[in-house]
Amino acid sequence: MHFPFSPDFFIFVPSYKTVNAVMKTLERLFAEKLLKIKAIKLQPANPFTWASGWKSPFYCDNRKILSYPSLRNFMKIEITRLILEKFGQVDAITGVATGAIPQGALVADALNLPFVYVRSTPKDHGLENLIEGELRPGMKVVVVEDLVSTGGSSLKAVEAIRRDGCEVIGVVAAFTYSFPQAVKAFKDAKVPLVTLTNYEAVLEVALRTEYIDEEDIKTLQEWRKDPANWDAGK
Repeated sequence: MHFPFSPDFFIFVPSYKTVNAVMKTLERLFAEKLLKIKAIKLQPANPFTWASGWKSPFYCDNRKILSYPSLRNFMKIEITRLILEKFGQVDAITGVATGAIPQGALVADALNLPFVYVRSTPKDHGLENLIEGELRPGMKVVVVEDLVSTGGSSLKAVEAIRRDGCEVIGVVAAFTYSFPQAVKAFKDAKVPLVTLTNYEAVLEVALRTEYIDEEDIKTLQEWRKDPANWDAGK
């Protein structure tokens, strides 16, 4: 059969293996960048204390990305690309206060879409808004997060947007700890979660670059299984 177009006319559709390989490369590359600027710190022998009171050998502060223009731009481009690839038509971008407000605004600007953000609690004055900005019922919305731990703040934002009559088609975050309870919570809420990198990729890169030793891996993996009850002294 003769086609009136050259072979170059047809768009290449990557296989699942190709897409998976690209994602693995991105996960490792972004993990390396976060470790380089010390947005992620690993201290198995000298754990941090989170605001929740949990003891943790792992600390992630993606707000540091904003101070590095090239990395900030990289994050914006990659989150934008993931949204276009994974979710197709999007009507608005939402950021989760406070850490993901700048990331969400950058992505919304790149996509030329409306932006709103969701507070952790409603304002105690004025209009007492929980959602700052304007969403219209029926909009398809993607939520941008800086990181996902238990998933609580992300899914509270999802609930608020749904109550506003909009459809949340996905959550995109820079990093996830991949806690089992968070994986289950997103599955139960029927919200797909896509991230630039994750806990496993960070450990792989940290070990390869000798940021940590092989013996630290067991400690870090044990913590991730049950972070709320982890005993740093064991």
